[in-house]
Amino acid sequence: MRRKALPLPLALGLMVGATLAALPASAQQNDNTDDQAPRQPSHQLDAVQVSALPFDEDAASGASSFGLLEDSLLFQRSNATLGNTLEGLPGVHSDTFGGGSSRPVIRGQGAPRVSVLSDGARLFDASDISPDHATTVEPMLARKVEVLRGPSTLLYGGGAIGGVVNVLDDKIPTRMPDRPVEGFVAVRGNTVANEKAGAAGITARAGDHFAVHVEGSRRRADDYEVNGFTVPDIDGTYADSDNVSVGASWIGERGYLGMAYSYRSDIYGLPGHSHEFEGCEADGDQLSCDGDGHDHDHDHGEGEGEHTPPYVDLDARRIDLRGEYRQPLPGIEKVKVRSSHTDYRHHEIEEGEVGTTFRHKGYETRVEAEHAPIGGWHGVVGFQYADHQFNTQGTEALMPKTDTETLGVFAVEHYRFSEQWHLEVGARHEHQRLDPVEDPLDRPSYSDSANSLSAALTWAFLPDYNVSLSATRAQRMPHAQEMYARGVHLATNTYECGLVSSSYTCGAPGDDSAIHKETSRNIGLNLRKVRGDLTFDVGLFHNQVDNYIYARTLDQIEEFRLIKYTQDDVEFTGAEAEMRYQWTPRWSTTVFGDIVKAQFSRGGNELPRIPAKRLGGRVNTYWRAFDGELEFYRMFPQNDIAGYESRTPGYDMLNATLSYTLEGAQRYSVYLRGSNLLGEEVWNHTSFLARTVPEPGRNLTVGMRMEF
Repeated sequence: MRRKALPLPLALGLMVGATLAALPASAQQNDNTDDQAPRQPSHQLDAVQVSALPFDEDAASGASSFGLLEDSLLFQRSNATLGNTLEGLPGVHSDTFGGGSSRPVIRGQGAPRVSVLSDGARLFDASDISPDHATTVEPMLARKVEVLRGPSTLLYGGGAIGGVVNVLDDKIPTRMPDRPVEGFVAVRGNTVANEKAGAAGITARAGDHFAVHVEGSRRRADDYEVNGFTVPDIDGTYADSDNVSVGASWIGERGYLGMAYSYRSDIYGLPGHSHEFEGCEADGDQLSCDGDGHDHDHDHGEGEGEHTPPYVDLDARRIDLRGEYRQPLPGIEKVKVRSSHTDYRHHEIEEGEVGTTFRHKGYETRVEAEHAPIGGWHGVVGFQYADHQFNTQGTEALMPKTDTETLGVFAVEHYRFSEQWHLEVGARHEHQRLDPVEDPLDRPSYSDSANSLSAALTWAFLPDYNVSLSATRAQRMPHAQEMYARGVHLATNTYECGLVSSSYTCGAPGDDSAIHKETSRNIGLNLRKVRGDLTFDVGLFHNQVDNYIYARTLDQIEEFRLIKYTQDDVEFTGAEAEMRYQWTPRWSTTVFGDIVKAQFSRGGNELPRIPAKRLGGRVNTYWRAFDGELEFYRMFPQNDIAGYESRTPGYDMLNATLSYTLEGAQRYSVYLRGSNLLGEEVWNHTSFLARTVPEPGRNLTVGMRMEF
């Protein structure tokens, strides 16, 4: 079964309605189009607003390192998955898994050390369990995506040592629309997977203080093609997705309070799946595959023995509450509330049968208050509470049903000594409890607390220049999967063993010892120039992590691995940089790159799935209503590999974009983007499928967006 007929009359209705609502004004033309002056490019970093930061201040002058995708850039780079959309930002990669799933990888860290948020609230999907589980974010419906690294990530958990990805959307209105009805319609298609995608949203006034928002999207994509591979396309890389959301807000002069209901449905293939290891078991630190499940003569060819790849059938329902109230009490400048409830389920289906079901159900509440300056200190304090249950059932039920409860309190404070010197300090205390429910192996509960601290000093040593030095000591407690996993996970071709599994004939003898919290000590240095023809942001970081939890490969048969979650002391050292020069009002060039080195503190083997270094450049041109971009970067070979890993070859990536924007009563944007124009065969080292499934080949994408 490839596709599911899912009626979405609401989503289709709003797309048609949005188009009809825009028709009366669509005939209006911009009479000065041919005579207008060249549009000034946005090449200055002043007044950059990042919602994930604690204050409405210029992010370019702060201590945190950040990346942004918004407006036309987000529209042109939006992809089927969040990881692929963000890949290309300095320091950001993705652990791709076919056409339906990819997660962000920041500074060599992936889930669960990278927190993906929906306007500050956790998603509660299953993406932090495995890379084949989709992140339930639709880039076509996003207004802005923020990537945050540094001290302010403590606002969202001490475990986000890689960074925070905050996706902002409009499903809950925060302001009254300027017109009775505002909205957008967008369509996109590509050649590499025969993709057809569309999205639309409408915000309408419903009285003096009420606004209603409706949005939806639909995407259909076939198996993608790969240049030079043995087959024209990769079986199991198709992906279908449907989203719909309805929200409403009461909006006043001092704030707003709103709710939204969202529904998402996905069907996507799981490539690289191998049937021959279904009967494998862990025998200490070795794989035992002597049963019926391991048959090297298994027929994967045509005919009676042919197997179609398994696929994921995903269904997620979510309710969000968001509010903000300014000046509620003397001394309190703003109070923000975020609360959500998620009911997530996906089936992994093989040969028409449900093999495994993953369920994640939970809620979270987050409240933060910004206080007025006290003795020169201006800050945010708050708390965050979450209670959620994760459950797996079926042939690959590699975890027991687990209840997870967390409570965190946090504070971030700023102090400005002068116009040149600025200090930021932060602290977070967090308590977590993991409870296996009805576990036949009677694995123990886990309860502990973590404390995190951060400090950063920023010095504006010259006009338009600043340098910041940050230090963070953050603690992270184990994830339920890292604690309790035990069983076959065929999507990633692994047999997984958690930290407490070696007592249950899983993992190397003697592995069970006291389970420690991860303790990360991170030092970062950033140098920026934020105005003028030349702008740049260069960052260096060194992250030493005690008791780091990683998936160590103990044994391997062909592509099937026995992995054991293990703790060791590690170090991550790297750099990321982007430098831009505006030669004329119409021409600019950018040089960018990133590198991360990961190794054990004791020396020796590298850590698995660390991205290779990258170096590239862009040329941008602006002429009247046209924008053009030519991008080239070199992804170098990854030779620093872990045990049982293989070297990944490098590749050259050439991309080009041409867009046209017409401003008038409506705003029209059309773009054509070519990706992998050299037709390179790309193998992604950060992927679990790095040796079995290559990335998409040469591709042309065309898109159009109308805002009214």
